[in-house]
Amino acid sequence: MADNLQDRGPQDRARVNVNEPHEVSYWTRKFGVTPDQLRDAVTDVGVSADAVEQALKSRRGKA
Repeated sequence: MADNLQDRGPQDRARVNVNEPHEVSYWTRKFGVTPDQLRDAVTDVGVSADAVEQALKSRRGKA
């Protein structure tokens, strides 16, 4: 089956891949953060989208 080029979201929506520009764009829009904030969260908690989301939410609460 051919790839759907219209679907620019991540291949695996349970994992955050900061090595693909279109995925960084997707996740930064989804979470409302900068690319650096996204990368920092992935460095801290790993690639699980749920864990990254929770880390970003907790950081906003501390600001």
